[in-house]
Amino acid sequence: MCRLFIGAQPELWEPQTRSMRIDGVSTSVRLERFFWVVLEEVGSRDGLSLSQLVARLSWECAEAGHDPANFASFLRVCCGRYQALRLAGEIPAEPDVAIASLDAEGILARERRRHAEGRRAVRPQAASLSATS
Repeated sequence: MCRLFIGAQPELWEPQTRSMRIDGVSTSVRLERFFWVVLEEVGSRDGLSLSQLVARLSWECAEAGHDPANFASFLRVCCGRYQALRLAGEIPAEPDVAIASLDAEGILARERRRHAEGRRAVRPQAASLSATS
C-alpha cells in the first residue's frame, strides 16, 4: 500500500517558499510543491495567477472570520478539498469550468448531508460492536 505514496517523485514533497503581496504587504508562504501545483490549477480555472488566488483566499478567509495564523494549513486543506470535491463530482473535471461559477451553497449543503448520513451509518455499527464486547 505505502509503495503508492513513497514511490512518488520526491520533489512533490519538497517545500518551496513563494513570496507575494497580500493586501499590499509582502509576505511569503511555504508549502510543498504538490500543493503549489494544485493551487495553480485552482487559480487557472478562474483566470487567476497563483498570487491573485492566494490573495483572494487570504481576503475571503479573513472576511469569514477565520484565524489567519495558520494560513499555510488553510491552503493545504483548500487543496485537499478541491481534490475531494473533484472526485465527488462537485467540481467538474473540465478545467474550463470556473470554480466561481459553481453553486457553492448547494455543494456545501450536499456535503453536509453526506457527512450527516455517514455518521448515522457508522453509529449502528459502533453500537453493535460495543454490545458484543
